[in-house]
Amino acid sequence: MLTSVERLLFVREVPIFKELRDDFLVRLASVMDELSFPAKHRIFTEGQEGRSLYILVSGTVRVHIGDRDLAQLKAGACFGEMSLFDAEPRSASISTLEQSECLMLTQMQLYDAIDETPGIAVNIIRLLSRRIRELNIKLNAKEVIVPPADTARVAEIR
Repeated sequence: MLTSVERLLFVREVPIFKELRDDFLVRLASVMDELSFPAKHRIFTEGQEGRSLYILVSGTVRVHIGDRDLAQLKAGACFGEMSLFDAEPRSASISTLEQSECLMLTQMQLYDAIDETPGIAVNIIRLLSRRIRELNIKLNAKEVIVPPADTARVAEIR
């Protein structure tokens, strides 16, 4: 279990919360649930309804779709944030690679926090944009992109 001071110090370093005032972070950190997961435990599964954001305090988790790994996350990383906003099912599964500790923030706790401090929404949008850019870079590195004009030419050759 983290003390109140440890929670504040940890949450203060999480990218989406970095620009928030300490008085707000104290309140936010105090309402988060602290969860512990054993190694090789599935925290949530792709397709499940999700209404919570997780912050990894310790350990390592893998983000995956089926057996295909998308990323590994370490302490300080957030996951599950997309389903807080779009009410869509989880887009990937999260499984622990080792014993992991998380703080969990529910949708209602987050919405109350955004009502009080709208800046948190901007920070979450930045995080989501960064993740989309990182995925685009990965996809572009794995695929050969053929310009549309060349595609038509290849079709004519066939």
